[in-house]
Amino acid sequence: MVNVLVTGGAGFIGSNFVRYALDRHHDWRVTTLDKLTYAGRLENLQGVMEHPRHEFVKGDVADPGVAAPLAAAADVIVHFAAETHVDRAIMSAGEFITTDVYGTFVLLEAALQNPRLRRFVQISTDEVYGSISEGASLETDELKPRNPYSASKAGADRLAYSYWATYQVPVIITRASNNYGPYQFPEKIIPLFITNAIDDKPLPLYGDGLNERDWLHVGDHCRAIELLIDRGYPGEVYNVGGGNHVRNADLTRRILQLVGKPETLIQPVADRPGHDRRYSLDTSKLQAIGWHPQVPFEQGLDDTVSWYRRNEQWWRTIKDQDPEFRKYYERQYGGSAS
Repeated sequence: MVNVLVTGGAGFIGSNFVRYALDRHHDWRVTTLDKLTYAGRLENLQGVMEHPRHEFVKGDVADPGVAAPLAAAADVIVHFAAETHVDRAIMSAGEFITTDVYGTFVLLEAALQNPRLRRFVQISTDEVYGSISEGASLETDELKPRNPYSASKAGADRLAYSYWATYQVPVIITRASNNYGPYQFPEKIIPLFITNAIDDKPLPLYGDGLNERDWLHVGDHCRAIELLIDRGYPGEVYNVGGGNHVRNADLTRRILQLVGKPETLIQPVADRPGHDRRYSLDTSKLQAIGWHPQVPFEQGLDDTVSWYRRNEQWWRTIKDQDPEFRKYYERQYGGSAS
């Protein structure tokens, strides 16, 4: 059996990867480590909690007493655990530095003592490159993070690389574009706008709505990580992008069309500080070893809308019953979340 440690495995991308890994690799035993903060939820792992090859451990990646023994026993580490939302980082950056940077340090220190470790996949983000006006970011481009979230991810990214360069820990770094799909916490733009539209609530669109993102279906991201565990080169960085460049205003209109609601629900709100204008990734390096995105954006977005329609209880538990979410929403957008 291959022992795979997935940190942050009760979050959005992590829980999708846990499911994918258990389904695809019958010789993998997966341990999920998650401290179950607001976006990490056991409901995201429904259906695999009792799986014979899966173990869930509640704990903080920044706690050496919990995280280090798990990392020391792993053949593969896939490190998703991070605070991820830019808006929350602007409100309070400290938790991002602790989890994203120090938590990565804890894992790397344990990995350093693990001679059986084959891969340490550090999940980074395209946001470390900062905003680019044209073209696409290469893995060798300068990092220019412009908000506390992206800066914390850039710090973890380079810290992980340093453990390969200095100690030969078999680190591989992925920088993915914006993910979307099932189980995404409804503070992010796609699930927030889908669920607001279902309830005929305003869709709070930042600024002029012309900020552009490249959208990657979470399933395609899982396939990229799987490939890199098998065929990626330690010490290397790989961009993972969907090639679906969409402005936020156009995305908003597409969501409203799919939900069947009018554009009068669009509510322009003041732009957030440090809002990057455009991200774009050159993925030729990853494609050269055999990866290509498989989910067309139109199909993936339609499927995502359908998932949130079918799983109202999942997101209503958050939006209607979680006082912290309501407090965040009212502070950020000045309206009621439910």
